[in-house]
Amino acid sequence: MTQPSVNSLLPRLQQWYHSQCGGTWEHAGGVRIQTLDNPGWSLVVDLRGIKLAGRSFTPINRLAPIKGPLTEWLVCSVINGQFQAFGGPDKPAEMIAVFLNWADEKPAAPAR
Repeated sequence: MTQPSVNSLLPRLQQWYHSQCGGTWEHAGGVRIQTLDNPGWSLVVDLRGIKLAGRSFTPINRLAPIKGPLTEWLVCSVINGQFQAFGGPDKPAEMIAVFLNWADEKPAAPAR
């Protein structure tokens, strides 16, 4: 994946966050971006109480290569009502992009 531009992702994340705020979700859940000590980043988005709750997500599991930089890892999943992403020090923009692209997808129509 081409490294997404933070200049385009941050406004998208801000807009998505603002569209979820309705008096309850932002007090109990929200979005957390933190650093990790291995080194890396985490992104956790609470999905409980919003439209994304229960939507399927295909997990991403790209561990660090045997040869090459150990920072090139990315793991994303939906667990216990949360979107969770963890990645190397150069991955926060990609983690946000994975989340926003999934959040912006139109759910598949139910089969008839």
